[in-house]
Amino acid sequence: MQDFVKIHTGDTVAVALKPLEAGRVLDVAGVRVTLREKIPQGHKFALEEIEAGAQVIKYNAVIGVAEKPIARGDWVHTHNLKTGLGELLTYTYTPEAISLSPCEPLTFWGYRRPDGRSGVRNEIWIIPTVGCVNNVATAIERQAQRLVGGSVEEIVAFPHPYGCSQMGEDQENTRKILADLVNHPNAGGVLVLGLGCENSGIEELKPYIGPWDPKRVRFLVAQECEDEIEEALSILEELADYVGQFQREPILASELVIGLKCGGSDGLSGITANPVVGAFSDLLVAQGGTTILTEVPEMFGAETMLMNRCKNQELFEKTVELINDFKTYFTSHGQTVYENPSPGNKKGGISTLEDKSLGCTQKSGSAPVCGVLKYGETVKRKGLHLLSAPGNDLVASTALAASGAHIVLFTTGRGTPFASPVPTVKISSNSMIYERKENWIDFNCGTLVGEGNLEELSSHLFSYVLAVASGEKVKAEKRGFHDMAIFKQGVTL
Repeated sequence: MQDFVKIHTGDTVAVALKPLEAGRVLDVAGVRVTLREKIPQGHKFALEEIEAGAQVIKYNAVIGVAEKPIARGDWVHTHNLKTGLGELLTYTYTPEAISLSPCEPLTFWGYRRPDGRSGVRNEIWIIPTVGCVNNVATAIERQAQRLVGGSVEEIVAFPHPYGCSQMGEDQENTRKILADLVNHPNAGGVLVLGLGCENSGIEELKPYIGPWDPKRVRFLVAQECEDEIEEALSILEELADYVGQFQREPILASELVIGLKCGGSDGLSGITANPVVGAFSDLLVAQGGTTILTEVPEMFGAETMLMNRCKNQELFEKTVELINDFKTYFTSHGQTVYENPSPGNKKGGISTLEDKSLGCTQKSGSAPVCGVLKYGETVKRKGLHLLSAPGNDLVASTALAASGAHIVLFTTGRGTPFASPVPTVKISSNSMIYERKENWIDFNCGTLVGEGNLEELSSHLFSYVLAVASGEKVKAEKRGFHDMAIFKQGVTL
């Protein structure tokens, strides 16, 4: 295993791949570096003298500004490095010529829906319109488990605290996300459970859902029933008969939509897990498939790399709007645009938002940006998309599912047990967390710092994703975890 890595020839820092002791003498690309202090795993050390106010370079890009003089061999982190980010910026479109090599078509075993779409799960979802019926929804879920069997894979409720006492765009977001979940192809059948007096009641929600198949989507208003649980179970029996008719069949990988997300990142995330997911994204896009990158605040500092990969001027302008709208969202609430990274990120070696963003955006690979989505908007074309959503793990992963992702790939250096409405593959950036939390982590990219190979590991990940799409359950699914969260933006009445 390597002890450290200099990611790019132009970098002024290198990254420790394991803890390095003070006084150790290293040869870094022909430069002799004596470590002046202990360097934790994932953290950076200086390869040259860096003056106060000078830019610090990693990934061949600026990750911040030195707050004081930094000597060669010094630990470079939050005590001597600060962000260089500002507020709204003016951008220039400098398009890059990008082409991906065509590849042999691959398939997975999925479910073909009557409307022509495909799903990777055949579940029955219970969608509450308002938080007031959350406990009813979970009670129905528990009592309906006897209906699981055959090709009916799971019956799952998705409680949430919204649907009433919201105003304007905040209420619109709730309706859009709920409607997106109702229409998701991983759900073979859906029970929409309302209370009867909420702002986002069933009648208000129906226009957002659009045309629906009454064999697949059923509605129940609790205030209009004598026993809503009994009536719901009767409806679910009928839905189970319908959903049970679907069987897995071969479907081209080009129909897959995969969400890309990271959380609890560490200093190795941008070196191992995120580049592997980026290479996976390129493989899927080359197949004719679709990937979605979100976490807009974690694009700050790396946004120009995405902008220059936009296929045309219109997409470039949408990406500029995507970035600046989120910066305005922060400043309109009196917050700075760079209140990041998190304490866990810093402990893992990430010092500034630029440092985090440059690692985060590597999940997008090198494919051209073919679409830019608003929050709650679903994908309508193939290729790499950017989605407006915050960095919060549950909110962003739910947003990916709502936009059409069949599966979410979630890279992490710290580990997390959460799930989302769709299978959520946990991918570790280091082998230590993979070995310690094998009940959470599905795929290990920590081997990339040893004998691993990026091409081989991304190909292995692609094969694993096809297996998950074909029915193999991820760790969170095996434990019965299903989470969802909606982006709260407005006033609560």
